[in-house]
Amino acid sequence: MTLSEFLAQHADSDKLLNEMQTRGVVTAMAAAPHVISPSEWLPVLWGGEEQAPFENHEQFEDYANLIVDIWNAQRQQLLEKNWQWPEGCLLDDAEIVNQATRDFAEGLLQGWSLTRDDWETLMPENTDGNALLGGVVLSISLLYDPETALSTMEAQGAEELAQFEEIYNAMPIMLCGLTHHGAALAEDAEGA
Repeated sequence: MTLSEFLAQHADSDKLLNEMQTRGVVTAMAAAPHVISPSEWLPVLWGGEEQAPFENHEQFEDYANLIVDIWNAQRQQLLEKNWQWPEGCLLDDAEIVNQATRDFAEGLLQGWSLTRDDWETLMPENTDGNALLGGVVLSISLLYDPETALSTMEAQGAEELAQFEEIYNAMPIMLCGLTHHGAALAEDAEGA
């Protein structure tokens, strides 16, 4: 069963993040420099509530297994530097990016907020790593809310939709690079 099939079959799925938001959170957790137990971040996928919104334990297990499988695939793709946008995430001529891309970026930002301390500890201010981290987070933020970013750019005299295409196209490379760099720093810190 896929995540979309699970969400379509379960009545309580409206209490869960949608598929792209979920994939964004899971990707952020897979990119994190330190592996964090899913038990610590799974509740984010249902709004942080203490009680999971499932009818029974089997449904919860099915959901958790799907999430862990996605995490495993994302982690491997990020570390092997072959991660790509999830199917359905696209640029859009009228809206700059489509809703799936916005949802994914929203989830990525939510997940990043959970791992922020780890990132900032390994990549403190005024380091190359921090510049990379800042660039990735800024890029994700721009893709999450491109209209605000575009109106700010227009106010400064730059009206370049092409910049969003460049950011979108560069995101896989940036996210893989950040993950790889974070994993190396975390390994070095553990070995010290």
